[in-house]
Amino acid sequence: MVRKVYTKYKPHYQSNLKLAIPVVISQLGHTLVHTADSVIVGHFAGTIPLAAVSLVNSLFTLILVIGIGISYGITPLIAQENGKNNKEECGKLLFNGIVLSAITGIVLFIGIYFGTLSVIDHLGQTPEVVAQAKPFLTLLSISIIPLMFFMTFKQFAEGLGFTKQAMYISIWGNILNIVLGIIFVKGMFGISPMGVKGVGLSTLIDRSLMAVVMGVYIFKSKHFKDYLIGFGKAYFTKIRSLKILKIGAPVALQYTFEISAFSGAAILMGTLGATQQAAHQVAINMASMTYMMASGLSAAAAIKTGNNFGKKDFAELRMSAMSSYHIVLIFMLFTAIIFVLLNSYLPYLYTEDLSVISIASQLLIIAGFFQLFDGTQVVGLGILRGMGDVNIPTIFTFIAYWMVGLPAAYFLGIIQGLGANGIWYGLTLGLLVSSSLLFLRFQHFSRKLLLE
Repeated sequence: MVRKVYTKYKPHYQSNLKLAIPVVISQLGHTLVHTADSVIVGHFAGTIPLAAVSLVNSLFTLILVIGIGISYGITPLIAQENGKNNKEECGKLLFNGIVLSAITGIVLFIGIYFGTLSVIDHLGQTPEVVAQAKPFLTLLSISIIPLMFFMTFKQFAEGLGFTKQAMYISIWGNILNIVLGIIFVKGMFGISPMGVKGVGLSTLIDRSLMAVVMGVYIFKSKHFKDYLIGFGKAYFTKIRSLKILKIGAPVALQYTFEISAFSGAAILMGTLGATQQAAHQVAINMASMTYMMASGLSAAAAIKTGNNFGKKDFAELRMSAMSSYHIVLIFMLFTAIIFVLLNSYLPYLYTEDLSVISIASQLLIIAGFFQLFDGTQVVGLGILRGMGDVNIPTIFTFIAYWMVGLPAAYFLGIIQGLGANGIWYGLTLGLLVSSSLLFLRFQHFSRKLLLE
C-alpha cells in the first residue's frame, strides 16, 4: 500500500521538495530570529528578560503576520500569471506590491508604536517584565518596515520558482543577528551591555540589510530581466493593488486569527506568573520552528497550485496538493517524535532555570501532538491560496481559533485550573478543527474544478 502510494506520487514529491526546501529554510529564518533572541536573552540576561521577550514576541507577532499575510497576496498571482506566460504582468504586480508594502509597513509601525506600547501596561503582566519589554518592542516595530520590503521581493522571486536566493540571504542574516545579539546583550568590544534592547537592535540591523540585498538581487539578476519590463510607477493601478489585497488581506486575517489565539495564550500564561510565561516562550519557540518549516511547504504548495491553476490543469493540481499533504504529515510526525522523546532536554537550549524547564518539558509533549494538525492546516491554507480561495478559509480559521481554541484554553487552563497544560490543550483543539475544515474545503473545491 505504502509503496503503491509512493510510486503514484513520487514525481510530485520530488518536484515539490525541490521547490519547498529552500522556502522552508527561508521561512525558518523568521522564527530563528525570535529563537535566537530567546536563547541569547535566556542565557545572558535571565528569566525576567526572557519573559519580556515572550510578551513582546506574542504581541509583535500578531502585528507581524498581518504584514506577512499581505505580502503573500502577490505570490499566487505571480505564479498564475507565470503559468500563463504573462511575464510583463508579473513586473507590474511587483511594483504594486512594493508600494503596498511601504504603506503597510508604515501603518503597522504606527499601530505598534502608538497602540501596542500604550496597551502593554494594562495586560496584567509583571511590572519588571513590562519595563524591559517596551524598548525591545519599539525596535522591533521599526524593523517591520524593511521586513515588508524583503518579503515582497522574496514572494516575487518565489512565485517565479526562484527560491534559493532568499534562503541564502536568510541564513546569512540569521548568523549576523546572532553575532550582533550576543555582542549587544552581553556587552562586548567596548559596548555596554544592553540586555533585551540589544536583541531588538540586532534584529533591526539584520532585517534592513536583508531587504537591501534581496532588492539588489531582484533588479540585477538576469533571471528577472524579462519580468521587470512592466515595472514602473505608470503601472501602479487600483485594480492590481486590489487584486493583491483581495488575496493578501484575507491571508493576513487567517494568520492573525491563529497567531492572536497563541498571543492570547501567552497573555493567559502571564496571568499565571513569569515562570509559566517563560516556559511558554521556550515551548512555543520550538513549535514555531517546525510550524515555519511547514509554512515553507505551504508556500511551495501555493506556488505549485497557482501554476497548475493558471494552466487549468486541475488533475495535476490535486495530485501535487495531495503530495504536499503527505510530505507535511511525515515531517511533522518526525518532529513530534523528537519533541516527545527529548522534552526534558530541549528546554536547556534556552534556560537553566529548573522551574521553567519543568513546565516547558510538559508543554513540549503536548506540542508533539498538535504538530500534525498545525502542519496540515497551514498546508491546506497554502493550497487553497494558490487557487485564489481565501475567504471561506478565513472564516474557518476564525471559528477554529477564536470560537473553539482560545475559549477552550481559557476554560481548561484558568477555569478548570489545569494551568499551562490546560491552555495548550485548548490550542491543540483549535488546530484540529482548523485542519479538518480546511481539508474538507480543499476536497470540495478541487473536485468541483475537475467536474467543470
